[in-house]
Amino acid sequence: MPAVADAGVFVVDPTAPDPLAAPALAGLHDFYHRHGFVLLRGLYPVEFLDRVERECGAAQRAVLAGTVSERFGSTQYLDARYLDRAGQPDGAAAPPERASNGTTHGGADVDVDAYVNYVEHVEELSPAVRAVATHPIMVDLLRRLLGADVWMSPSPNDGVVYQDARPGRESGYSRIGWHSDWQAMPSLDVWPGCAFTLHVDATSPANGFLRVVPGSHRWATPAPYRNINNVAVPADARPSGGYTDAEPPHAMPLGFEKIPGEIAVYAERGDLLLHDAYLWHSAARATENATTRRHLRAGYYGGDPTSYRDQFIKNAAR
Repeated sequence: MPAVADAGVFVVDPTAPDPLAAPALAGLHDFYHRHGFVLLRGLYPVEFLDRVERECGAAQRAVLAGTVSERFGSTQYLDARYLDRAGQPDGAAAPPERASNGTTHGGADVDVDAYVNYVEHVEELSPAVRAVATHPIMVDLLRRLLGADVWMSPSPNDGVVYQDARPGRESGYSRIGWHSDWQAMPSLDVWPGCAFTLHVDATSPANGFLRVVPGSHRWATPAPYRNINNVAVPADARPSGGYTDAEPPHAMPLGFEKIPGEIAVYAERGDLLLHDAYLWHSAARATENATTRRHLRAGYYGGDPTSYRDQFIKNAAR
């Protein structure tokens, strides 16, 4: 592996006649198949990223205000302090046990405004997000990486998600434990798959970052029959998922424990992360309170689209 700061970063020139044939990307395919992820840098101009941020912010405010359908954000994703105030007069204080970091006990003074951690199907509210999700360079690259035609989930329960991760106790989304994406749908034949994440904010220990175990996508990772959320796994689930039948050298932790060989993947604003659906990964909580880690996330699949059905095994720790 190269130095962590440079791990998997490939600079793209979208104005080139054939961007994916550029010499700077010569090692991209080998890196992805060897380690399970890559970061594309330079795909989006600053002006476009600003537009993504504006449109996602507007969608986030619309969900909070209730001016769009609940399909775009349900109460399970709303900041906990906002939930405590739901149905109460404006300005009602939050109960002390739900006060955010830095608040006065009793909730009279709060240091953050109410916000929404998740906006679902945000591509339907933001033309810029739709452009991100269907970017021809990304889609072409995914076809090459997965060795098949690729498609996004047809489910009305899926779509692109705008995620606003924050560290405070008022936040409904601050970190996520170890998992691989295929474990969420272990009964389906839609694999292989690849998730994409566009970083609206640069990442760091201060605002949180992705942890990955390079090469873990090549292990035969067991279905999450044992998981921290005690979620039942269907009897028809595949026993394992990965590109080989190699048994993992150690069990996947149930929570946030350190794993031998894990690295931090730090992204710059505008970086597009692609990671294999079999890769072991988790997200670290921010170390500074007044931070955000905003990003867009969705996935493509290379398996049989006719085998798709709604399934979600929520096995990762939160």
